[in-house]
Amino acid sequence: MSMHQPSADEIVSRLPELAPYGRSAVRLHPERGEPTEQGSSVGGPLLWPSDEPWPMCSEPDDEEPSGLPAVAMVPVAQIYASDAPGPWWPTGIDLLQILWCPNEHWEAPPNQADVSPLVEVRWRRAADVGVALPPPPVPARHYDYGYLPNPCTIRTEQIIDFPYREELPEELRPRLRKLIEDTDIEGKDSITRIAGWKIGGWPTWHLTCPSAFDCEECQGRMALLFTVASDDLVTGVVVGRAGDLRIFACPNDHRHPFHVDLH
Repeated sequence: MSMHQPSADEIVSRLPELAPYGRSAVRLHPERGEPTEQGSSVGGPLLWPSDEPWPMCSEPDDEEPSGLPAVAMVPVAQIYASDAPGPWWPTGIDLLQILWCPNEHWEAPPNQADVSPLVEVRWRRAADVGVALPPPPVPARHYDYGYLPNPCTIRTEQIIDFPYREELPEELRPRLRKLIEDTDIEGKDSITRIAGWKIGGWPTWHLTCPSAFDCEECQGRMALLFTVASDDLVTGVVVGRAGDLRIFACPNDHRHPFHVDLH
């Protein structure tokens, strides 16, 4: 049994045919703290233009079927490109912001996940923000548990992520299974779908078979952009059955609608 997380080089040296399936990713390691709008964070303040309205949610939710009054969304994550370089950044963009409505929505819009917070994604060029917004509005109501992230700074880790064996050609699956068994850590898969908060990489699949999502604008195959992982000890976030909320984005145009999946 391996006693350390195998590197991408070690994995590929054992199974060279896996190399083309490796995807860049950045793991985000949240740490409770006092983040500012000038840094990457989970649950911290956002660098938000003072002349841009704060996102509000008026969709029916678990606490109020009318959806009114509208609920101010809350910051989930803010990531600067300098902290998480990778192929997910559109040209000229260096800031990713993710917010959600802190209430469960049982009949969500088509690109959102049911029984989940409704998500908003904003891409920015930080230098264009100018005068930053003062503290945002407080939500008119919110779910009691799991949807109000604790303020955290983040430490980042560049990784190569590999897919679940069912997303590989059938002839590779037994060999990957054997490699996972040989390199596991405390009985856990330490090679594929690396868990936790992350940008990029491969999505976790532990409740259903792998799925694929196509962009509703251009029909291109969407790629995993961001994973929100349940973690009630540090971030205070719990989604689904202590699972993951994943945001998929169109690789052809970041302005196309994103897709949210709860797993």
